[in-house]
Amino acid sequence: MNSERARLTALYTGLLVLAGALLTGLVYILLKQSLDTRIGSAVTQVVPAKRLPGSAGVSLARTAKPAKNEGDWTAVEKVSTAAGDAALSRLLTVSGVSLAVFTLVSAALAWWMAGRVLRPVGVVTARARKLSESNLHERIALRSRGGELKELADTFDQMLDRIEQLVAARQRFAANAAHELRTSLAVQRAAAEIGLADGPPPEKVARIRRKLMENADDSERLIESLLLLAVSDRQLQHHEPVALHDVTSRCAEDLRDEAARRSVALRVEPPEPLSVAGDPVLLEHAVHNLVANGLRHNHPGGTVRVRVGSEGLEVANTGPRVPSSDVPLLFEPFRRAQARGRPRDPEDRGAGLGLSIVDSIARAHGAATDATANQEGGLTIRVRFPSG
Repeated sequence: MNSERARLTALYTGLLVLAGALLTGLVYILLKQSLDTRIGSAVTQVVPAKRLPGSAGVSLARTAKPAKNEGDWTAVEKVSTAAGDAALSRLLTVSGVSLAVFTLVSAALAWWMAGRVLRPVGVVTARARKLSESNLHERIALRSRGGELKELADTFDQMLDRIEQLVAARQRFAANAAHELRTSLAVQRAAAEIGLADGPPPEKVARIRRKLMENADDSERLIESLLLLAVSDRQLQHHEPVALHDVTSRCAEDLRDEAARRSVALRVEPPEPLSVAGDPVLLEHAVHNLVANGLRHNHPGGTVRVRVGSEGLEVANTGPRVPSSDVPLLFEPFRRAQARGRPRDPEDRGAGLGLSIVDSIARAHGAATDATANQEGGLTIRVRFPSG
């Protein structure tokens, strides 16, 4: 900041000195043009009056210069010139000294003013240097009447809000991912230890083998979901026109068997053609996760309604009631919607990443995702893509 303060001081001082020098030059030029005439007039008023032939009683100051009084007028001119030069010389000396003092005073005032102006920048810089993961909650909260620097400090505080939320989300994500993987590994270890016991019956070995395979499948799905979430969080590397209505119809057909197994009616309304620019693989994952989420969080005899319109994709499902306060949290990683007192479905071994992946893929395509809790139970989730 000191370098910027020095630059501002030099700039302010230079401008003030330049203005002072221009003003001094202007005064010098104007004074020089009128000084000779005024001094000559003043000198002639104190020279003794001469009686000239044919001009009874007319003073020298009021007559034209006659040839026979040439010596008198020469003396007047010399006195006027000398007086004018002395006055101008004195003016330059006084102006130079005054300009030097003015320069010093201007430099001191400019240094002080630059410090006052740049003080908020110093506050922002000092706070930024002290920031770490442990004190992201601190803010600048600059007290000012307004202006560009106040706006800069407020913008910095808003950026800290976003960074704090992002860091907190990443910490929760890492903790939840570690918990899910640790739980799966613990189950596998326990099953292996039981299987290694002396003389386990064949049916117990078969049950342990099946449990190990299920846990391996769960771990594989979890790792694939984590990788997919990481890929969708990055900027898209591939864009091409994707017929979202065709992708939705294909995903719905792939999930018909699961819907029948869960006794849930999967209804796809006649779609409107909708083409979006993006990655077809990621979009297919998003649609599949969204429809599969509606099937898993449902009840026997329930329905899942899928509709593709001009604005985007909408999936509505029946199921347990979800408190409105919990709806925004469902898009966080490892969040599972579960009604109070309702046992978890043993077939649902998901890690709670489905809606997180949908939201991440939607954001990567410039789309917005929102959810609404239905009065009769279940959710209505919409993915709106940008027009054009």
